[in-house]
Amino acid sequence: MASCRHAVQERPENRYKEIKHLGRQVREMLHNALDCLARLDAEAALSIAQEDSNVDDEYEAIMRQSITLMMEDPRSIRRVLDTLWVARSLERIGDHAVNICEYVVFMVHGKDIRHISVEQAADEAGLSI
Repeated sequence: MASCRHAVQERPENRYKEIKHLGRQVREMLHNALDCLARLDAEAALSIAQEDSNVDDEYEAIMRQSITLMMEDPRSIRRVLDTLWVARSLERIGDHAVNICEYVVFMVHGKDIRHISVEQAADEAGLSI
């Protein structure tokens, strides 16, 4: 229902440019993670997992921009909140792509890298990223 309501509301001047960019990043990240899973390519999986920080940074930027917009124009709060739900969902999809990459490294090298940095995981697995 929120998506239908969102479609008929007036669009902001930037026409959701940041959301589109975040969506492209996440789509590519998920596609590459699934490709690594199919090929069991642990080195590429670590490289993809490293991209999560870019997605997180983009999400944080959208959050800051949205808060500013809501403070400047309280009439936009409903639309901005709907947009934030979309951004949050995209960020979570990126997190799931990282989880896939972590499983690939575990399947190939038997190393659980969920609770260490990507750089440390690469060192432990003997891979270069």
